[in-house]
Amino acid sequence: MTKKIDFSQSLMVLAPLAGYTDLPFRAVVKKFGADITISEMISSNALVYKSERTKKMIEKSPSEDPYIVQIAGNNAEIVRDAVLMLNDIDGIDGIDLNCGCPAPKVFSHGSGSNLLGDLKKLEEILSTVKKYSKKQYTSAKVRIGVNDKIPVEIAKAVEACGVDFVSVHGRTRAGKYKAPVDYDAIRDMKAAVKIPVIANGDIKDYEKAKEVLKYTNADGVMIGRGAIGKPWIFYQLKHGIEDINEDKKREVILEHYDEVLKYHGAHGAVMFRKLLHSYSKGYNGASEFRDLINRISDEKVMRDIIENFF
Repeated sequence: MTKKIDFSQSLMVLAPLAGYTDLPFRAVVKKFGADITISEMISSNALVYKSERTKKMIEKSPSEDPYIVQIAGNNAEIVRDAVLMLNDIDGIDGIDLNCGCPAPKVFSHGSGSNLLGDLKKLEEILSTVKKYSKKQYTSAKVRIGVNDKIPVEIAKAVEACGVDFVSVHGRTRAGKYKAPVDYDAIRDMKAAVKIPVIANGDIKDYEKAKEVLKYTNADGVMIGRGAIGKPWIFYQLKHGIEDINEDKKREVILEHYDEVLKYHGAHGAVMFRKLLHSYSKGYNGASEFRDLINRISDEKVMRDIIENFF
């Protein structure tokens, strides 16, 4: 089987972000330069208990290739059953285990970053994914600890499970999204293991991505919140362009709008408002523009307004 991911070049990966990295958004970043897209985090319980909403979250755009589904869970049997279900779905190239989500409701269930506090448990769950998955790739997304930083121990535990790569958010669980990202910890992890390491955390623009790659020696960057309102960051990285012109931005925004309508139907116009709030940041007249679009639900009118504003 030909390998779909080429680790010999710096990879540009879209991070899974609840509420944002849905199918339309992933299709857009894929078209404009992302190498790998990952689903929003899927609860293994919800998958096994066949939640309709969860099934819809796994759907992918035809352009998403390679495509990885991220699951969360802390019960080996349920995780195994979730993996067996994913095995039966075509078009998924890998399964990623979330060992980094700091959200209280995920943490209190023993999933996400909770696993970092019990590396034996993390190895049990991750080895379960590896053992039962028939997909080409198994990976994990981690942070560098719960309260204390133990990056190298985490990297070694993950590597011991036989994964193909690991993505690292350079904060502890306690650091949420506010503490400074510890790029030294990511560099230490990269030096400690043989598997590819993808750097994540506060990579907000082209400059920063280049700097982090060089500093950490990582095999790629994973961008999440830095791509919201600026998905063209992938286009810049792919083509080595520091400055992006307004025409390209407009093209990306309209492409995103069209994808949202295609996926969600007419209601997509209303759903797109929150995304336009992000897209319009820093533009002249942004607040009038937001007031205006908040009252628009007609898809054609909305498209005209977007074209004129951007």
